[in-house]
Order: sequence, then C-alpha cells, then structure tokens
Amino acid sequence: MPSVKQQLTTPAVPDLPNPQERYDRLSFAQTNAVMRNFFLKLTNLFSALLGTRGAQYINAPYGAFQDGTNQTAANTTTAYAITFDTTDFANGVTLSNSSRLNVSQAGVYNVQFSIQFKNTTNDSQDADVWFRKNGTDIPKSNSRFGLAQRKSAGDPYHTIGALNFFVDLAANDYLQIMWCVSNTGVSIEHYAAGTSPTRPIVPSVIATLSYVSNI
Repeated sequence: MPSVKQQLTTPAVPDLPNPQERYDRLSFAQTNAVMRNFFLKLTNLFSALLGTRGAQYINAPYGAFQDGTNQTAANTTTAYAITFDTTDFANGVTLSNSSRLNVSQAGVYNVQFSIQFKNTTNDSQDADVWFRKNGTDIPKSNSRFGLAQRKSAGDPYHTIGALNFFVDLAANDYLQIMWCVSNTGVSIEHYAAGTSPTRPIVPSVIATLSYVSNI
C-alpha cells in the first residue's frame, strides 16, 4: 500500500518474452514472473484507490473564489454578474473577466455560493440570484432572498444568501452567478476584520465549483 504522500502510477504493459517453439520451463517461469509482477502492481493500485484513504489519489477539478469589494446595482431592471477578485484554489477551474468560472473538463459540477447582502432601506426588499452558462440563463436556476428593513439609519439589515446547484458543463464552458434587486438600497457588502474579539474579514461573495461526475 503506498504511503499518503505517494502518487499512484498506472502499471506499464508487461514486456513478455517471445513464446518458444516447445515448452521450456525457464521461459514459462520468466513469463509467469512478469505477469505476477504486473498483477501485483494492479492489485496494489486498486487497493490504494478503493481503500479507506483512496480519495487522496483522486484529482478532480475544483475552484474556490471570493471577492473583497462592495457590489452595487445601479438600477432594478438590469441583471448584474457577480464578480470575484481572489482565487483561493484552482484545479481545472479558472476565473476570467472577473465573473466567469471556466472549466477545462466536461462533467456535472456543483456550484455553491455565499453572498453577504445588505439592505439600507426602510422597507423589506428582495434579491434574485441565478446562473448563466456561456451567457445564457439556466432555466429554473433562480432563487429569491428576502431582506428585512434596516434596523436604524446607521444599522442596515444583513443576511447571507447561500445555495448549491448542479449544472452540466462541457469543456471550455463558463458559468456566471447573476443578481438583481427590488431596490438599489440592496447591495453586496464586504466587511473589514473585526476586533474585540479578533475575527476575519467578511468577503462580499464566496463561491466554489466542484466536479461531481461525468455527464
């Protein structure tokens, strides 16, 4: 069994000796030894993949992205693409044009997001979030998040919009997360690191795209 730090390799095709005209014990033993060694490598390979730590050898595409800026809507009749300014992890999934999550391998992917919404108005508001593939809205992918009115003039209402969604993507497809609001007083907000107690920055958006299976 390989150690946790080893990488698995596919056994090479066995180099079998040429067959003899007549039965030869030595030649047969050599062939048998080559085949035994090949099947031993195959057994070790499958044992590692199917064992309790087999997942460590699976190299599936994934990407994790976030944004550290405030995102606003100029009006209520326009759909906006959510943008990112940081790539946390990337393996076969890349960010382009600030909003496009590109995949290099076809398959079914799980996209998840966490959006920090803020409402500064005196009324309850809504924010819609949905997905686009290659610039076209994905049917039945929209979600509506309700935001209560602000608590006071200097204390807006905050809530997290979160969701996961399965989508099939071909190689070189890209995915975008879109949003619109019922009032421009609704925005996507980031917050600086806090003190007393010390706590991390609040990104305005966090999103991940993970490979699930072949299409």
